[in-house]
Amino acid sequence: MKYKNNIFVRAAVFMCIFFMTINSNVVFANNSKHNLNEDLQKDNKKIIYLTFDDGPSKLTDKFLDILKENNVKATFFLIGNQIEDNEQVVKRIYSEGHSIGLHTYTHKYRKIYKNGDSFIDEMNKSNELIKKVTGKESHLIRFPGGSRKHLNKNFLEKLHNNNFKIYDWNIQASDGINPKIPPYKLVKEATKDPDKHNPVILLMHCDYMHKNTCIALPEIIKYYKSQGYEFKPITEDTEEIYFPIKTNKASSFLEKLFKN
Repeated sequence: MKYKNNIFVRAAVFMCIFFMTINSNVVFANNSKHNLNEDLQKDNKKIIYLTFDDGPSKLTDKFLDILKENNVKATFFLIGNQIEDNEQVVKRIYSEGHSIGLHTYTHKYRKIYKNGDSFIDEMNKSNELIKKVTGKESHLIRFPGGSRKHLNKNFLEKLHNNNFKIYDWNIQASDGINPKIPPYKLVKEATKDPDKHNPVILLMHCDYMHKNTCIALPEIIKYYKSQGYEFKPITEDTEEIYFPIKTNKASSFLEKLFKN
Protein backbone atom coordinates (compact mmCIF):
# COMPACT_ATOMS: atom_id res chain seq x y z
CA MET A 1 0.00 0.00 0.00
CA LYS A 2 2.85 2.36 0.87
CA TYR A 3 4.43 1.67 -2.54
CA LYS A 4 1.17 2.38 -4.37
CA ASN A 5 0.64 5.62 -2.43
CA ASN A 6 4.18 6.67 -3.29
CA ILE A 7 3.56 6.08 -6.98
CA PHE A 8 0.29 8.02 -6.78
CA VAL A 9 1.97 11.00 -5.13
CA ARG A 10 4.74 11.03 -7.71
CA ALA A 11 2.24 10.85 -10.56
CA ALA A 12 0.22 13.71 -9.07
CA VAL A 13 3.32 15.86 -8.70
CA PHE A 14 4.31 15.11 -12.28
CA MET A 15 0.91 16.16 -13.60
CA CYS A 16 1.13 19.44 -11.68
CA ILE A 17 4.54 20.16 -13.19
CA PHE A 18 3.31 19.13 -16.63
CA PHE A 19 0.35 21.50 -16.63
CA MET A 20 2.44 24.33 -15.20
CA THR A 21 4.82 23.87 -18.12
CA ILE A 22 2.02 23.86 -20.67
CA ASN A 23 0.75 27.19 -19.40
CA SER A 24 4.16 28.86 -19.52
CA ASN A 25 4.76 31.39 -22.26
CA VAL A 26 8.20 32.04 -23.65
CA VAL A 27 11.68 31.55 -22.29
CA PHE A 28 14.33 34.24 -22.53
CA ALA A 29 17.85 33.02 -23.25
CA ASN A 30 19.94 32.21 -20.17
CA ASN A 31 16.72 32.02 -18.10
CA SER A 32 16.85 35.79 -17.74
CA LYS A 33 13.20 36.68 -18.35
CA HIS A 34 12.83 37.90 -14.78
CA ASN A 35 15.96 40.05 -14.95
CA LEU A 36 15.01 41.54 -18.31
CA ASN A 37 11.55 42.45 -17.09
CA GLU A 38 13.05 43.98 -13.96
CA ASP A 39 15.38 46.13 -16.05
CA LEU A 40 12.53 47.33 -18.26
CA GLN A 41 10.33 48.11 -15.28
CA LYS A 42 13.17 49.91 -13.53
CA ASP A 43 13.68 52.11 -16.59
CA ASN A 44 9.91 52.50 -16.96
CA LYS A 45 10.16 51.20 -20.53
CA LYS A 46 7.55 49.27 -22.45
CA ILE A 47 8.88 47.62 -25.60
CA ILE A 48 7.04 46.03 -28.52
CA TYR A 49 8.51 44.10 -31.43
CA LEU A 50 6.14 44.00 -34.40
CA THR A 51 6.96 40.88 -36.41
CA PHE A 52 5.57 39.80 -39.77
CA ASP A 53 5.88 36.26 -41.13
CA ASP A 54 5.47 34.68 -44.59
CA GLY A 55 6.65 37.57 -46.77
CA PRO A 56 7.84 38.98 -48.99
CA SER A 57 4.82 39.60 -51.21
CA LYS A 58 3.40 42.44 -53.27
CA LEU A 59 1.21 43.31 -50.29
CA THR A 60 4.28 43.75 -48.07
CA ASP A 61 4.81 47.17 -49.68
CA LYS A 62 1.54 48.37 -48.14
CA PHE A 63 2.68 47.21 -44.71
CA LEU A 64 5.89 49.15 -45.25
CA ASP A 65 3.91 52.26 -46.24
CA ILE A 66 1.96 52.11 -42.97
CA LEU A 67 5.10 51.57 -40.89
CA LYS A 68 6.78 54.52 -42.62
CA GLU A 69 3.77 56.79 -42.08
CA ASN A 70 3.84 55.95 -38.38
CA ASN A 71 7.64 56.10 -38.02
CA VAL A 72 7.72 52.53 -36.71
CA LYS A 73 10.31 49.82 -37.28
CA ALA A 74 9.48 46.11 -37.44
CA THR A 75 10.94 42.68 -38.19
CA PHE A 76 10.11 40.57 -41.25
CA PHE A 77 10.71 36.80 -41.18
CA LEU A 78 10.95 35.96 -44.87
CA ILE A 79 10.37 32.76 -46.85
CA GLY A 80 13.27 32.16 -49.21
CA ASN A 81 11.40 30.93 -52.28
CA GLN A 82 9.31 34.11 -52.35
CA ILE A 83 12.33 36.42 -52.51
CA GLU A 84 13.21 36.01 -56.20
CA ASP A 85 10.00 37.67 -57.44
CA ASN A 86 10.05 40.30 -54.69
CA GLU A 87 13.65 41.45 -54.49
CA GLN A 88 12.70 45.14 -54.53
CA VAL A 89 10.44 44.57 -51.53
CA VAL A 90 13.31 42.94 -49.63
CA LYS A 91 15.61 45.82 -50.54
CA ARG A 92 13.02 48.27 -49.27
CA ILE A 93 12.59 46.40 -45.97
CA TYR A 94 16.33 46.63 -45.44
CA SER A 95 16.85 50.20 -46.66
CA GLU A 96 14.05 51.58 -44.47
CA GLY A 97 15.66 50.26 -41.30
CA HIS A 98 13.56 47.19 -40.59
CA SER A 99 15.22 43.92 -39.66
CA ILE A 100 15.06 40.70 -41.64
CA GLY A 101 14.82 37.20 -40.23
CA LEU A 102 14.74 33.72 -41.75
CA HIS A 103 11.51 31.70 -41.99
CA THR A 104 12.91 28.73 -43.98
CA TYR A 105 13.09 28.45 -47.77
CA THR A 106 9.91 26.47 -48.56
CA HIS A 107 7.74 26.71 -45.42
CA LYS A 108 6.74 23.09 -46.12
CA TYR A 109 6.49 21.37 -42.76
CA ARG A 110 7.22 17.82 -43.93
CA LYS A 111 10.40 18.96 -45.59
CA ILE A 112 11.75 21.42 -43.05
CA TYR A 113 10.96 19.28 -40.02
CA LYS A 114 12.21 16.02 -41.55
CA ASN A 115 15.35 16.35 -39.44
CA GLY A 116 17.64 18.99 -37.99
CA ASP A 117 19.89 19.13 -41.04
CA SER A 118 16.93 19.76 -43.36
CA PHE A 119 15.81 22.63 -41.15
CA ILE A 120 19.27 24.22 -41.09
CA ASP A 121 19.71 23.74 -44.85
CA GLU A 122 16.44 25.60 -45.43
CA MET A 123 17.57 28.48 -43.25
CA ASN A 124 20.98 28.65 -44.95
CA LYS A 125 19.43 28.63 -48.41
CA SER A 126 17.13 31.49 -47.47
CA ASN A 127 20.02 33.35 -45.89
CA GLU A 128 22.06 33.14 -49.09
CA LEU A 129 19.27 34.88 -51.01
CA ILE A 130 18.87 37.60 -48.40
CA LYS A 131 22.61 38.26 -48.47
CA LYS A 132 22.53 38.39 -52.27
CA VAL A 133 19.79 41.03 -52.22
CA THR A 134 20.84 43.14 -49.22
CA GLY A 135 24.53 42.37 -48.89
CA LYS A 136 24.00 41.28 -45.30
CA GLU A 137 23.38 37.92 -43.64
CA SER A 138 20.73 37.32 -40.99
CA HIS A 139 21.01 34.97 -38.02
CA LEU A 140 17.50 35.64 -36.71
CA ILE A 141 15.17 32.69 -37.25
CA ARG A 142 11.56 31.82 -36.61
CA PHE A 143 10.18 28.30 -36.81
CA PRO A 144 7.08 28.00 -39.03
CA GLY A 145 4.32 27.31 -36.52
CA GLY A 146 6.68 28.17 -33.67
CA SER A 147 9.42 26.15 -31.99
CA ARG A 148 7.17 24.52 -29.38
CA LYS A 149 6.99 21.01 -30.85
CA HIS A 150 10.34 21.02 -32.59
CA LEU A 151 12.98 22.33 -30.22
CA ASN A 152 15.02 20.28 -27.76
CA LYS A 153 18.30 20.97 -26.00
CA ASN A 154 20.42 19.15 -28.57
CA PHE A 155 18.80 20.95 -31.49
CA LEU A 156 19.07 24.28 -29.68
CA GLU A 157 22.80 23.70 -29.29
CA LYS A 158 23.09 22.76 -32.96
CA LEU A 159 21.30 25.95 -34.01
CA HIS A 160 23.56 28.03 -31.78
CA ASN A 161 26.60 26.32 -33.29
CA ASN A 162 25.33 27.57 -36.65
CA ASN A 163 25.00 31.10 -35.20
CA PHE A 164 21.20 31.12 -35.30
CA LYS A 165 19.02 32.86 -32.71
CA ILE A 166 15.37 31.89 -32.20
CA TYR A 167 12.46 34.30 -31.84
CA ASP A 168 8.96 33.06 -31.06
CA TRP A 169 6.17 35.34 -29.83
CA ASN A 170 3.94 36.04 -26.82
CA ILE A 171 0.96 37.76 -28.49
CA GLN A 172 -0.47 36.84 -31.87
CA ALA A 173 -3.19 37.78 -34.30
CA SER A 174 -4.79 34.66 -35.75
CA ASP A 175 -4.39 35.87 -39.33
CA GLY A 176 -2.05 32.95 -39.94
CA ILE A 177 -4.94 30.57 -39.29
CA ASN A 178 -7.58 32.56 -41.14
CA PRO A 179 -6.51 35.60 -43.20
CA LYS A 180 -10.16 36.61 -43.66
CA ILE A 181 -10.73 37.39 -39.98
CA PRO A 182 -12.29 40.89 -39.76
CA PRO A 183 -9.81 43.69 -39.01
CA TYR A 184 -11.54 44.65 -35.74
CA LYS A 185 -11.02 41.12 -34.41
CA LEU A 186 -7.36 41.21 -35.39
CA VAL A 187 -6.96 44.48 -33.50
CA LYS A 188 -8.61 42.92 -30.46
CA GLU A 189 -6.32 39.87 -30.57
CA ALA A 190 -3.18 41.92 -31.15
CA THR A 191 -3.88 44.18 -28.18
CA LYS A 192 -5.05 41.55 -25.70
CA ASP A 193 -3.38 41.75 -22.25
CA PRO A 194 -0.09 43.33 -23.33
CA ASP A 195 0.65 44.24 -19.71
CA LYS A 196 1.36 40.55 -19.08
CA HIS A 197 4.40 40.76 -21.35
CA ASN A 198 7.36 43.07 -21.52
CA PRO A 199 8.66 43.12 -24.10
CA VAL A 200 5.71 42.28 -26.34
CA ILE A 201 6.58 40.15 -29.36
CA LEU A 202 3.57 40.41 -31.66
CA LEU A 203 3.10 37.89 -34.47
CA MET A 204 1.29 38.92 -37.66
CA HIS A 205 1.58 37.99 -41.34
CA CYS A 206 2.24 39.96 -44.54
CA ASP A 207 1.65 37.45 -47.33
CA TYR A 208 -0.58 38.36 -50.29
CA MET A 209 -3.65 36.96 -48.45
CA HIS A 210 -3.38 39.23 -45.44
CA LYS A 211 -5.22 42.34 -46.59
CA ASN A 212 -7.24 42.49 -43.38
CA THR A 213 -4.05 42.52 -41.33
CA CYS A 214 -2.91 45.50 -43.37
CA ILE A 215 -6.20 47.25 -42.60
CA ALA A 216 -5.86 46.47 -38.88
CA LEU A 217 -2.23 47.54 -38.56
CA PRO A 218 -2.76 51.32 -38.14
CA GLU A 219 -5.13 50.75 -35.21
CA ILE A 220 -2.72 48.29 -33.62
CA ILE A 221 0.11 50.80 -33.86
CA LYS A 222 -2.14 53.57 -32.55
CA TYR A 223 -3.08 51.49 -29.51
CA TYR A 224 0.48 50.63 -28.51
CA LYS A 225 1.62 54.22 -29.01
CA SER A 226 -1.20 55.41 -26.77
CA GLN A 227 0.01 52.99 -24.09
CA GLY A 228 3.54 54.38 -24.21
CA TYR A 229 5.26 51.49 -26.00
CA GLU A 230 8.53 51.91 -27.85
CA PHE A 231 8.65 50.07 -31.18
CA LYS A 232 11.88 48.23 -31.95
CA PRO A 233 13.12 45.83 -34.62
CA ILE A 234 14.68 42.56 -33.50
CA THR A 235 18.44 42.71 -34.05
CA GLU A 236 21.41 40.42 -33.55
CA ASP A 237 21.73 41.94 -30.06
CA THR A 238 18.12 41.24 -29.05
CA GLU A 239 17.87 38.54 -26.41
CA GLU A 240 16.72 35.21 -27.79
CA ILE A 241 13.09 34.37 -27.00
CA TYR A 242 11.60 30.92 -27.54
CA PHE A 243 8.87 28.67 -26.19
CA PRO A 244 9.82 26.39 -23.27
CA ILE A 245 11.47 23.10 -24.16
CA LYS A 246 8.78 21.11 -22.36
CA THR A 247 9.81 17.57 -23.31
CA ASN A 248 13.28 17.93 -21.88
CA LYS A 249 11.94 19.50 -18.70
CA ALA A 250 9.51 16.64 -18.19
CA SER A 251 12.17 14.02 -18.94
CA SER A 252 14.63 15.65 -16.55
CA PHE A 253 11.98 15.77 -13.85
CA LEU A 254 11.11 12.10 -14.32
CA GLU A 255 14.75 11.08 -14.20
CA LYS A 256 15.21 12.81 -10.86
CA LEU A 257 11.89 11.56 -9.52
CA PHE A 258 12.46 7.90 -10.30
CA LYS A 259 16.25 7.65 -10.09
CA ASN A 260 15.97 5.71 -6.83
